[in-house]
Amino acid sequence: MKLSTKSRYGMRALIDLAINSQQGQVALHQIASRQNLSIKYLEQDFATLRKAGLVRSIKGAQGGYVLARPADQIRVGDIIRILEGDLSLVDIEEQSDQQTPLRRYLINRVWLPLSHAVEGKMNSLTLADLVAHHQAENGQDPMYFI
Repeated sequence: MKLSTKSRYGMRALIDLAINSQQGQVALHQIASRQNLSIKYLEQDFATLRKAGLVRSIKGAQGGYVLARPADQIRVGDIIRILEGDLSLVDIEEQSDQQTPLRRYLINRVWLPLSHAVEGKMNSLTLADLVAHHQAENGQDPMYFI
């Protein structure tokens, strides 16, 4: 599994937004500048994230984005599913009677357990967890989300 640029940029941008939106909305160009990201990618990501209800846009000259719900209620798995789609490592669309025994074995004993483990890890982490870990590693005071 390889996450696309869309997901990698989206995660960085959401962590930045969570850190910097405590005092109000944050403009995309500020996130792009701080994270050295393409504003075009961010515009696409944030349109998708807004439609999914993870961020809210605020219009006007001082407009920008804020999280639509607390960071501790936004799971990494949700973010990746919104930006990437399915988290499965392999597509399993064939009918089981069309699968060879070896293919069935690999699906049941390797691919599905790995997919479940990856999805479980992504669902166990929240945006607030990532912010706290990032800040701790960089010697910053942790943010407390209410």
